[in-house]
Parts: sequence; C-alpha cells; structure tokens
Amino acid sequence: MNSNQHQPPKAATGATAPIATPQDVGNLSKKIIANVEQAIVGKRKQLILSLVTWLSGGHLLLEDVPGVAKTMLARALARSVGCRFKRVQCTPDLLPTDVTGTSIFNQKSGEFEFRAGPVFTQILLADEINRATPRTQASLLEAMAESRVTADGVTHLLEPPFVVIATQNPVDHEGTFPLPEAQLDRFMMKFSLGYPSMEEELRMLELMQHQHPVDTLQAVTSAEEIKRAQQVIRKVHVDPRVRQYLLQIVAETRRHSDIALGGSPRATIALFRCAQSMAAVLGRSYVLPDDIKKIVAPVMNHRVIIRPESRLRKVTADKVIDEIVGEIAVPTIQPNA
Repeated sequence: MNSNQHQPPKAATGATAPIATPQDVGNLSKKIIANVEQAIVGKRKQLILSLVTWLSGGHLLLEDVPGVAKTMLARALARSVGCRFKRVQCTPDLLPTDVTGTSIFNQKSGEFEFRAGPVFTQILLADEINRATPRTQASLLEAMAESRVTADGVTHLLEPPFVVIATQNPVDHEGTFPLPEAQLDRFMMKFSLGYPSMEEELRMLELMQHQHPVDTLQAVTSAEEIKRAQQVIRKVHVDPRVRQYLLQIVAETRRHSDIALGGSPRATIALFRCAQSMAAVLGRSYVLPDDIKKIVAPVMNHRVIIRPESRLRKVTADKVIDEIVGEIAVPTIQPNA
C-alpha cells in the first residue's frame, strides 16, 4: 500500500463573495478548470465531468490505458480546491484495514486506540482499484454510500466534501478482480480520458521539461466553498418535462432488447443530480435537455448490463445509450418559463 498524505496548498488570499447562486458555481468552476489546465492539457470535457461528479456528491471511476494522466487529473483537482488528499495504490495483498484503519493496543493506557486509514480524507485516489481483492473493494462501499466508516463496532464520520476517484486499466487482466455491478453502481460516473492529440502532447512536453506542473498548482478555492456549491446545486430548477425526459431514458434501458439489466432508481437520482450540477457549472439556474445529453453516457454506461448474445454482435453500452437517447423526443424548454 502507498498512502500519501498531501497537505492542501493554501487558497489565494483576498475577500471573495460567498457561493450563493448557480452563477457563482459557474464562476467557481471556471477558476478551477483554468487552474487545472495549467497542468492537464486537452482534457476540458473530462475535467468538467469530474467537477460535476464531485459537486453532485458522487464518486468517479476513470478507466483507461496506462499513462494518460488519470492520477495526475486527481492530483491537480485536489491541489486546485485546497482539500486534503490521500492516495492508495491497490494491490492483491492490500487489506481492508489498510484502507479504513485499525485498532492498536496502547500499553500505557491499557486500551485500544483507532488509527485512521487513508480513507479519512476529503479526496481519496484509489489507484488501480481492480487490482485489490473483492474484500478490500467492499471496504470502500460504506464510505462511498454513506460517508462514514464502521470499525470495531464504532462509526466514524468522514469529513465533507468526500469523494473517491478510482482508476483502473482495462488492458490488465492478470491478477485483477473486476468490480462487481453493485460496486460499479456506487460510482456516479465512469469515463475515459483517451490519448492526447499531437499538438496537446507537444504542449505537455513543454510543461514537463523543467518540473512536474502539478507541483506548482495553487489552490483557487476551499473545501467550504465546495460544500456551499454542493448545497446551491440542489436548488437548480428542473422542469417537469425535463424530469419526464430523464425518466424515459432510464425506463427505456429496462425495456431494451439488448440490455439484460437496466438502470436502477439510483441511476435516476444520479442522472438528476448530475443534470443539476452540469447546469450550475455552465452558469445556469435551470436544467436543459442538452445537460442530460452531456452526462447520460458516463452516468449510465456502467450501470447497464448488455446481454451476452448482444456482446457477440459488438453491441456496447455506449451504442445502446446513444440509440435510446436518439429515439426519445426532446422537450422544448423556455428559459423564462
């Protein structure tokens, strides 16, 4: 196990207006994105989705080939928001207590004392999570679902805003333990970063010539502002027609002929929360159908199970979700309504 404690850099001094409206959330998001892009090149779409996930109170799973800046994205985000950050390198011999913590007998006091594990932070990076055994993977379930950890019959609350950013490599199969559907459903979004373009990779070489660009990032906000933004997002208006549109998408995943298991009510709630967050990140106080289209794939593609016979025909979850969205009529929403 490699558990790294990173003290958050201090946020820039100076009085800032409190986060009170979705427009404030949009301005805050712009600051975070601009700061992270000093170190991460060409990943604005994925960065926005990461912010949407965190502001929605969810957790993120990044699945991609090695070396495309999955870990760097998590580190850059943590440094930009001034939150405590820890990293766990998952391996087959990693124990649940290595993540949650354990009780150690104190000979002086004659009592057991709880030593907190790396999960007691605000941003936890679980690197290569599919290399950990199912038992260790399960140790994160309570923390992800309820933001608390129970050890030796005692419940310990985790400090908000708590988020788990997990990574896994799809090309590694030797010595891995695929995440079960129940745990995949705990992640609000799952997406890939992809390879950079030649221009982006050239810019990356320039940034890394003298030092690692993440090490120079300074915090542009604080944990308190992130918590306030999470509260403001709940007030973003969702028109009844947009709610119906959202529900139709989830309902169709349960009836589609290529899908063995469709989206659960948890998927509906995740889609609803992420739509609110996407609208706020874009500076709006109301949700548009386009907001749902932007997030439906990363929210839903890991929550549906494609039938074996459909997989043989090269049918993927992304293709099915795109097909469902394309067949449902999009409601017309007037901003002034």
